[in-house]
Amino acid sequence: MAGKLTAGSGILLVTANVGSLFEDLDNLQKTWLREFYQTVQSHKPHFIAVHCQEVGGKNYEASMAHVDCFVKELLSSDAMKEYSRARVYLDENYKSQEHFTALGSCYFLHESLKNIHQFDFKAKKFKKVVGKEIYSDTLESTSMLEKEKFPQDYFPECKWSRKGFIRTRWALADCAFDLVNIHLFHDASNILAREKSPSVYSGMRQKALGFVLDRITDQRFEKVPYFVFGDFNFRLDTRQVIESLCSTATMQTVRVGDTNEVEKLIFRESENDRKVVLQLEKKLFNYINQDVFRENNGALFLQFDSELSCFKERLHELEISFPPSYPYSEDSSQGKQYMDTRCPAWCDRVLMSATAKDLVLKPENEEKYLVYDNIGPNVCMGDHKVTSQA
Repeated sequence: MAGKLTAGSGILLVTANVGSLFEDLDNLQKTWLREFYQTVQSHKPHFIAVHCQEVGGKNYEASMAHVDCFVKELLSSDAMKEYSRARVYLDENYKSQEHFTALGSCYFLHESLKNIHQFDFKAKKFKKVVGKEIYSDTLESTSMLEKEKFPQDYFPECKWSRKGFIRTRWALADCAFDLVNIHLFHDASNILAREKSPSVYSGMRQKALGFVLDRITDQRFEKVPYFVFGDFNFRLDTRQVIESLCSTATMQTVRVGDTNEVEKLIFRESENDRKVVLQLEKKLFNYINQDVFRENNGALFLQFDSELSCFKERLHELEISFPPSYPYSEDSSQGKQYMDTRCPAWCDRVLMSATAKDLVLKPENEEKYLVYDNIGPNVCMGDHKVTSQA
């Protein structure tokens, strides 16, 4: 992302849900690191921001010990040796449910980058970035960031989960900007997601994202351009997608005997021996031909990717030209296969304010060099592909 923002220095923004990496250290984590290093070597950025979600994995009590090794590998690898300064912020304090977000924000600064400062939110002033520092456990006491978990009544059924945001503020040369790591709520049930359009989960994400945008643009601090990148858990409009995929199919509803609750929906072709086209359960989305989500990078389904529409004045995005980033198989031999748990969707995104977009887009007469893509598109990176903007 070279341009006015960096006065000639490149920036690489990366978002990665790393929940799978800590359960397969030998395969997934090594592959992930290799692909990340290749991206760094390809773009040769001067400033790298890596926003991670689900740090420590899905079984974080058992896997959190592996996070330190992961970070030490990043900091000490040959591929990163020219990045002489670093700031790593890891929310690892899983014993505090009202604060724990499992977010990790990692920033790497190239040795050639001279004029770089980070904002102290308590002192309300910028400080020069020197050396490499790692902060973990209780980030609430760290004045170089703002971290918040969403209010409990924002959560589905008011049950705590690892969702929230971390904000840091940087000044590169004379240009200040915010980098916000975010993790929004997922779709707990495919059955419930299909009930109405837009889904109840979409409304919960909309409310939480609005909360974040209001917080980072309130009156406490000077307003600056912002980049928000993380796992937004944006989903395609499930009801509309199913209507499109199963337009000529008939639907069979299977209910649980005791409660009459819908357990399964089966969509069959009207002819052709009534072949099953789609089976839908709480955690099953089994469509007969998942190639449709990969063809032409899933462009056919962008019309159902509408959760950003109500934020079009506040959030902007480069054109999507990569397949849905979730839910990929966690089998290390299956780099392009989706799991049949959810409808594929673009969960992992890099978004920005209008002022931030102005900073990174070059004038019309200059060569455009902005790349918005997945890292490791052909190999297994876990259940989420890593999304980057450079």
